[in-house]
Formats: sequence, C-alpha cells, structure tokens
Amino acid sequence: MVLISDAQTAWNLLKGVVCIYKPVGVKVHTLRKMFIGNLSRDLCELECRPPVNHVFIEGSTTAPLNVYAAPSYADHPLVVGPRYQPQDFRCNWGSPLGKNVSGVFLLGLNGGSRTVINMHTQRTMRGFRVKGLLGKASENYFISGKVMEKATFDHITRIKLDEIVRSMLIVHQKQMVTQSGVDKQSQTSTNLVKQGIIKPTNSKVPILYSMKIKNNQIDRWIIEVQCINENEMYLRELIHAIGMKARSCATCTGIQCIRYDFFTLEHALLRKHWQLQYILQNMAQCQQLLEKTAKRERQKLPTFKLYEEMAASN
Repeated sequence: MVLISDAQTAWNLLKGVVCIYKPVGVKVHTLRKMFIGNLSRDLCELECRPPVNHVFIEGSTTAPLNVYAAPSYADHPLVVGPRYQPQDFRCNWGSPLGKNVSGVFLLGLNGGSRTVINMHTQRTMRGFRVKGLLGKASENYFISGKVMEKATFDHITRIKLDEIVRSMLIVHQKQMVTQSGVDKQSQTSTNLVKQGIIKPTNSKVPILYSMKIKNNQIDRWIIEVQCINENEMYLRELIHAIGMKARSCATCTGIQCIRYDFFTLEHALLRKHWQLQYILQNMAQCQQLLEKTAKRERQKLPTFKLYEEMAASN
C-alpha cells in the first residue's frame, strides 16, 4: 500500500468506483453520509494547502507605506471551516439495498458516479443469499415484524422444497422470454435462449435466473438467488411464497447481497476499513476489474445484441 501525505494528491485520485460492505440496519443515505464523513476527516488530517496570502498596506498617508504579504485570515480553516467537507464530494449509488439487506454495495465518487448509474441502467444481475424460517409468518414478511400466523412443518422435506424452488424457477424462465419483448413463438426468441441470459425490457419486473437451496436444515434454510430488478420486499415475499406452496408458512430472517455484476464479497471493504488509504486501494482494484470486464462481457448479453440490431435497422 502506497501512503499519501498530500491532501490535494489524494483528492485528485478520488475519482472512481468503490465496493464496500453494507451493514445490516443502515439505510443507504446514512451509509453515504458515514462514508463521505470518513473521507473528509482523513483528507483534513493530511497536509493541506496553507491560507492564501493577502497584501496588507499599512502606515500613514503622509509617509511611505509599508506593503507586505501575509496569510489571509479569511481563508484560514478556523474561519472558513475544514478544507474538505462532505458537500465537496459527488457520491452516488446505482442499485440500492434495503435497510435490512447487507452485502456488496457500489458507490461512485466524483467521476465514478456516472459509472455506477450506467451499471444500474444496464440492469446488472445481482446475487443474494436469503435466509428463511419455517413455521412463522409476520405482517411484513420479515423476522422483525409482528407474528401473524404459525404452522407446523413436519410434513416438509428437502425434496419437497427442491421441487417447489424448481417449479418457481421454471415460471420465471418462461417469463424471461415473455418480458424480453420478443414473440416467444419466433425464431428470434429461440436464438436468444440459446445465447444465454435474457434481460427484460421493463426495469420494474423482477426476474429470477437461478435459485437453489444451499443447506440441509429444513426449518432454517438458505437460498441463493441470481436475479434482476429485485428489491428487499420482493425477496421477502419470495420466502413467504415458498412457505405457502409447502402448505405451511415462512418468514425471511436475513438477506445478504453476495454479488453485484463481477463484484463479490472479496472486493467489499468492511466498515472498519472505510479509511482513505484503503479506499484508494479498493478504487484502483475496482478500476482494474471494470477495465478487464467492461463492455467485452456486458455487450455479449443477448438483449443488448438485439437492441443494437434493432437500432441499426432503424
């Protein structure tokens, strides 16, 4: 790790994408405020520029005047405040995470703000690890809500859960072709399915591409989901729907984002590492990853190829 002692040099490097780990119970607006606050504090602790010089003219008008330059109090940090303040940063996020969701979260600093917005516009796939609890149903489909119903689950087996998950995934795979905007009876839809992932034209319709149970415990199970256009409430309702199809009830106990496009938990900065030096290092790693997998991979997706062909024909 290269240590930077000059604040202006560090400020010029803060232009890119940062991958951080969002804690549970923190809203994205609060997280942004904490993150920028840490950056402002660390920048002010480095060597900042001195106050600008002000020309002073002193003496009597009937005698030679004394002209000299000295630091201006109007530009002193004790007067105007810290050199770097939170409002100096441009910081945006692309795809938000709910308050009860933890995991991979991307922030764009200054010049990187446009990058994360473009990734969100492209409807990038995300991966989640969702935990469910059988036998209870709450009013908000989450463990923190008021319990509205209880049911037995002795009749549920792992095989039955796998069948339910598989049937729900088949429905979404059919919907994937329908939401692509192409007639599913045409040759174009067949070619799209052969090419791989198809993204929906509507950015508000959630689509599941993969869903699999990852543990063998019946009452407390974990599902890994790969999806697009999802949100926290949709994943809660997904757990509730699985419980209903199993002729019982279920509630969500935790949601963790484990992947955002090519970013995984390995790239995410923990809260204790939200410091300037670690952020600069992470920003460099994210830039290398984006350059390595930029348009080369994203433009291979069938829907983008289709849109380019339609645009060229028009």
